[in-house]
Amino acid sequence: MKYRNLGVTGLRVSEISFGTIPILSGNVPVLPDYFSPDEETAIGIMEHAFKLGCNLFDTAIVPEYGDAEIKLGRFAAKIGREKIIISDKSRFFHGDQMYNAVLESCENLGTYADIYFVHQVDEGNEDITFGKYGAVDALNELKAEGKIKFTGIASHYYDILLRGAKDKRIDVLQGSGNLLERGMLDRMEREPLFRHKGFILNKVYAAGILPSFFPVKTLLSGVLSYPISSALIGLGTNEQVDEAMGIEPGSMACSEAERNDQPQNYHRPAFSEVIELLEKSFMPIPCDRCQRCRCIYGTEIHIIFRQYNYYFLGKDYWALRKLDLGINESAAYCKKCTDMSCMSKCPHAINIPETVQRIKQLVEIHVRNSII
Repeated sequence: MKYRNLGVTGLRVSEISFGTIPILSGNVPVLPDYFSPDEETAIGIMEHAFKLGCNLFDTAIVPEYGDAEIKLGRFAAKIGREKIIISDKSRFFHGDQMYNAVLESCENLGTYADIYFVHQVDEGNEDITFGKYGAVDALNELKAEGKIKFTGIASHYYDILLRGAKDKRIDVLQGSGNLLERGMLDRMEREPLFRHKGFILNKVYAAGILPSFFPVKTLLSGVLSYPISSALIGLGTNEQVDEAMGIEPGSMACSEAERNDQPQNYHRPAFSEVIELLEKSFMPIPCDRCQRCRCIYGTEIHIIFRQYNYYFLGKDYWALRKLDLGINESAAYCKKCTDMSCMSKCPHAINIPETVQRIKQLVEIHVRNSII
């Protein structure tokens, strides 16, 4: 296991970190596998990862991640709290709600959280989150009181992560990306502001579906080629831990690389290579989710394209049901739109209106059949 700086926090974190969703007891429908281990088994899996060098464990407040937060706290007590770094999160955007949530998390953990994130910040709640008396203010108050050590923002949106990178109150960022959905990572790599923040990357396996198409070593080596602090993997068995943590993708080759946490010997397949491999199974939309395609009507084009690709990557029913929630409205806007700025900003020259209509047809056929 190798380690990287978590921004300027002074913490050194393992390149591979442990996501605790798969060790909860309960049901998370979007998971590709369902484990639901009892407490003893869950602690054993985390202990196995710890022995392989993992020192960063990520969870979320009960009930968002079921009882994972409680299990992680008991694991920390067993091995020694000071030996690991705990990152926690909750989906509250007002300051008073976030303050109380952190106290609840600390009670569930039986200890403090090293990093606490405002979870799933988006355009609908970002002004509340970053504003006066918002969740970020609450986290800073909790940090000053010693109840947490560092503050964080977790989001799937580049513009919000960039806002967090500019905000001196934020210590650590958490965002999503993988070899297919690498657009945000490419943009972050070119933006110096991100170098001053720790960055934990989730969705490395794309909700567990990419390992069916690519070796885990390739998936991890690819994302570790970016200037991130740690790749967060949801792990539910010892075998999954071995697969994720047994790789040796490379080492930092020089003092400059070590100083900047910029690895030199990781292999990053070109986006075109990724698409070419997927084309052996279906016709993927070559969207890397860079999020430049801002629709004047508010349609999140990159999410529609993600759901289409996920349908063929193995999340068929879940992906289509998500699409069915708004595809008719989005397709209608596309038909009447004369702006077309989304197409001019797309780095892969996707014919967005035509593709949206094609997805609408797919949903109409397959969702109706699945219901019948």
